[in-house]
Amino acid sequence: MKIAFVGKGGSGKTTLSSLFIRHLAANEAPVVAVDADINQHLGAALGLAEDEAAALPALGAHLPLIKDYLRGSNPRIASADAMIKTTPPGRGSRLLRVTGDNPVYEACARTVLLDGEPVRLMATGPFTEADLGVACYHSKVGAVELCLNHLVDGPDEYVVVDMTAGSDSFASGMFTRFDVTFLVAEPTRKGVSVYRQYKEYARDFGVALKVVGNKVQGPEDIEFLQDEVGEDLLVTVGHSDWVRAMEKGRPASFELLEATNRFALQALQDAADDSYAHRDWVRYTEQMVSFHLKNAESWGNAKTGADLAEQVDPGFVLREGLEAPDAFDGGAGAEDVVSPRPQSLRPAPQPA
Repeated sequence: MKIAFVGKGGSGKTTLSSLFIRHLAANEAPVVAVDADINQHLGAALGLAEDEAAALPALGAHLPLIKDYLRGSNPRIASADAMIKTTPPGRGSRLLRVTGDNPVYEACARTVLLDGEPVRLMATGPFTEADLGVACYHSKVGAVELCLNHLVDGPDEYVVVDMTAGSDSFASGMFTRFDVTFLVAEPTRKGVSVYRQYKEYARDFGVALKVVGNKVQGPEDIEFLQDEVGEDLLVTVGHSDWVRAMEKGRPASFELLEATNRFALQALQDAADDSYAHRDWVRYTEQMVSFHLKNAESWGNAKTGADLAEQVDPGFVLREGLEAPDAFDGGAGAEDVVSPRPQSLRPAPQPA
């Protein structure tokens, strides 16, 4: 299942996403962790030294390799150069999975041991000197979106993405790629303002949004969040001596995390499991296609000099259990073919 952590800058979303990743690893679940924030801090939050975190390979720097691998033998994609961040998979495409090895993971992922349990960590990559003044960060996040669109995940497998702050997530269709989105909010007016904006933007896309109240100091803070957020409030988290030690680079064994915070992390896992159980693979694929067609018309066709609508395989539905890549080469089986439903998705608003 795919899980996103979002929130305003400084809300603690990277800290909470790292705690959730540690919780999943402690439960021996397969995990791929992705740092998709412009401020790359997830590696450090998972215990990497500064030089180790800085040495993580950048997904954005390996985009040609990613495209070439995922394209596979898909006859609808003439070349890797014709792929854009929203290009959907079809018959002949190669798919990624949480477990197993492939050239994308070999080039872009590094294994981090958390109390002896392995987690795959990938990072979008920071701005480089060559990017300053000429590049948009979303061009780098496009590598994450392309990977998520080609990733078949199953139950008890987790992809955890630490997203860019605020409502920047809505600059692409990536916000629809998750079974549940955890919005980290402080008990302040500014803290809940991002929640309201996110809720408004996501309301027509079936996004499962749950709020995690952070930096909660007492009953008044909880009451404030309940009044402002209502039933979307899942759990609250307060001060943690364990987290403070972690932020100093001296974390204790994860089993020593406070019991109340362990219970909160379990509530997040339960919510994610429940959301995945209700995933509609047809709608999931339709949303992917809808955003691809929108991007193709807006800028993709002009950039590539091709009609990118032709990349859409109308008989293909991404779903659990698909075999990749060669199972698609001769055509989909009856269970893989559906009649596309009318598109009813409104275009994603641009972030403020």
